[in-house]
Amino acid sequence: MPSDNLRWETLEFLKNSPKARITYDPYWSERGEDILAGYQETLSLSSQSGIILEQLNSKITPNVVGLGFGSGQSSPGLTVSSSPTGLSCVRTNTTNETPSLKLEQEQASNENDQDPENVDDEICSPLPSPTFSLLSPEAMAKAGRIIMFEEETCQKAKTAFEDRQERQEKLVMVVASTESEQLKRFEELLELKQRQEYQSMRDMMDRETKESIGRQEKLKEEQRHRLKIQNLRLREVEQQRLKEAEMERLRLVEGKERLRNLNSIQEEILQLNQLLEPSTQGPSATNGSYSTRGNQLCSQVSEVVRKTADGQYPSTEDMNVAERSLHEMRNLIRLMQEEIAKAQEEEKKKELEESNRKQAELKTQQESQKKAEQLAKERAKKQGLRNNADETTLKWYKELQEHLSQCAQSVEELKSSKDAQAKRLRLELQKAAIIPINQISTNSGIQLREIFEQLDKLLSGGAIVSGGRSICSSHHPQGSDFVFYKVAERFVKQGDEAVSSHHESAFPIGMAASGIWQLHPRFGKLLLGHLHKNCPYAVPHYPQMKHGTSVEDYQRTLGYRVTDAGVEDQDCFLKRMSGMIRLYAAIIQQRWPFDSKQGLPAHGLSNGWRWLAQMLNMEPIADITATLLLDFLEVCGHALLKSYQGQFWKIFLLLKEQYLPRIEAVTSSDQMGSVSRLRVFIEKVLRERQIRPPKGELLPMFWRS
Repeated sequence: MPSDNLRWETLEFLKNSPKARITYDPYWSERGEDILAGYQETLSLSSQSGIILEQLNSKITPNVVGLGFGSGQSSPGLTVSSSPTGLSCVRTNTTNETPSLKLEQEQASNENDQDPENVDDEICSPLPSPTFSLLSPEAMAKAGRIIMFEEETCQKAKTAFEDRQERQEKLVMVVASTESEQLKRFEELLELKQRQEYQSMRDMMDRETKESIGRQEKLKEEQRHRLKIQNLRLREVEQQRLKEAEMERLRLVEGKERLRNLNSIQEEILQLNQLLEPSTQGPSATNGSYSTRGNQLCSQVSEVVRKTADGQYPSTEDMNVAERSLHEMRNLIRLMQEEIAKAQEEEKKKELEESNRKQAELKTQQESQKKAEQLAKERAKKQGLRNNADETTLKWYKELQEHLSQCAQSVEELKSSKDAQAKRLRLELQKAAIIPINQISTNSGIQLREIFEQLDKLLSGGAIVSGGRSICSSHHPQGSDFVFYKVAERFVKQGDEAVSSHHESAFPIGMAASGIWQLHPRFGKLLLGHLHKNCPYAVPHYPQMKHGTSVEDYQRTLGYRVTDAGVEDQDCFLKRMSGMIRLYAAIIQQRWPFDSKQGLPAHGLSNGWRWLAQMLNMEPIADITATLLLDFLEVCGHALLKSYQGQFWKIFLLLKEQYLPRIEAVTSSDQMGSVSRLRVFIEKVLRERQIRPPKGELLPMFWRS
């Protein structure tokens, strides 16, 4: 196509034109210049331009339009070209002047190369209204296409530049935003590293803190362990010291016990030796040897006793020597009694012979004696046993009851006081008196000693700690009487309640009561007063019903519990009486082993002998007499037999042969249980020829527990 050929020609023309050699300056926009500002072209005519112009002038001279200057003249052969800057450059084109123009152009180009600014000043000058002549249509078309192409190219360049500038701005913005984000990420990374470093430092500090705390805890644990070991060692040393002190105390207690046994052995040997002395007057010459051997045995025991005169206690070997001497003395007595019995049999034979001779003479006398004996028996049957205790015992009983009433009246003010302080003191004293007694048991001797010391301190008027507070009976005028009254009352109630249910508890309770009685005799009077008031059979006393007394009051006098529901059951009554009699039997046979005074008990076995003798001299009561006799003998029979021996066997045979039938005579068939138990006990004792120690008796091992 022709248009395509023209395009290619135009491109070829542009390629060969000076504009194709334009250098691109990337900073033209910053300087505010045009993109083609660097293009400077020097217009020149070729060597054949003159010919062409002559031909053109000949052909189109009439059509050439001349544009004059301000004077209206035209310059033929003058062409005007417009520079891209809008300035007009005037050139003279003549054929004759072509070489000179070329020479001048070369010089101008050289000068232009030396100083482009001066060349422009000399050649180019602004023309207010340039006049030029049009070229041929083809040249004009080419020039127009070139100009249009340049304009399009310039516009495209501007558009591309604007697009590129916009892209650059966007790229700058993107880069700026990216850099901002990267800066933020970098700052976040730095902050993260700082936090990590801070956290690591904090973790390290926490770890060091934990390690230091662990070390401190370990040191504390080691310190506690060392303290624990030290405390254990101190406790072991203290326990060893206490053990040694306890062993020393037990050694002293055993030594005192051996000394008491030695004294009792010496006393028994001396008494047996007195039985040997009359035997020397007998017909047999060998009886003198018994007396001599008895004196030797007494000397041996005296020699052992003499060793203890310097405050020493007898040893086990000394006790063995004394016991062997006592055993040998008893054998001597038995042998002597056998010989005396043989001698008496011989004398009886002689007496029988003499009696046969004098039978006739004594016959009348025997008949008269039989008549007198029958009369005496008839009088004894008519007279019978007493229904009550003797006058001395009743007088003693009334004195104790009067003393108890006086003590009750003296503490009435404290008991009925409305003062809050007095009430609080009364309650505290009552607790201090009752609670320790309730804690007495058969489990621990050490605990029994502590309770005894606390009661002793309370009765002595000292300050004790009860319920976390310090109290003293001397804080009130009636405080001492109140404490004595309540302690005695509580001991009797322990017999009523504890001993009646658990018979073995009579011994620790009785031991504490006996020890307090030894130190405080007033306590003993109040104890007996409460005991006789609750159990008159401990006197023994059978109260008689007085005129005008109601049945309920009389039953209370006999010891029964009478309430709104009625009178208590007979079994409960007998159980309570049995507990109080057992407590009384335990008190009279025991003595507090830790008392510094070596003497007889305040209320010893002689009172038990008195009670038993008076019981057998009084008419029996159904179900009561048999029960109380059995309880008393089970607890106190062994001690009475050990102390009174032959005399006890006499009274025991009297109980079996004479008094037991009287008990059976007044007992109905449905009440024979207590009588049967008493008969079985009596037969067992006579069969074994001994009364076994009671169950629950306090042995030396008890005080070590």
